[in-house]
Amino acid sequence: MQQQQQQRRMFTAALLALVFILAAVSTTEAGKKEKPEKKAKKSDCGEWQWSVCVPTNGDCGLGTREGTRTGAECKQTTKTQKCKIPCNWKKQFGAECKYQFQAWGECDLNTALKTRTGNLKRALHNADCQKTVTISKPCGKLTKPKPQESKKKKKEGKKQEKMLD
Repeated sequence: MQQQQQQRRMFTAALLALVFILAAVSTTEAGKKEKPEKKAKKSDCGEWQWSVCVPTNGDCGLGTREGTRTGAECKQTTKTQKCKIPCNWKKQFGAECKYQFQAWGECDLNTALKTRTGNLKRALHNADCQKTVTISKPCGKLTKPKPQESKKKKKEGKKQEKMLD
């Protein structure tokens, strides 16, 4: 019997603790002010139009771009934004146009050039990029096969000279 009374006291204490916790939680939530929903602003401001990224030093790296937009009630119509031109991109096609290039083609013996084409992979900041581009580079040294016999004769001649010494 004494054990039952002890269990009832523990149950009552736990129940009271739960009631106090719930009361504390409900008062803290009631104390919070509900934020009024932001009204959707109707603006006649146009979309930002960005210039190309102009590097601070050299032809790649960190730089800035200018943005403009139109609208009678716009608080801000121009702003400057930091930007970065990757140094490994093909700058001749525009620093904001990234292309996926195919393997180099065979050397054209008439022009001594080899070419490859690239398809547009990504254009940064709505840049105006060509869909496909073609680049060329010199073929490099054109090697003529040398006859193997002449090398063997030279080696044999050197061996004989050493033997005579």
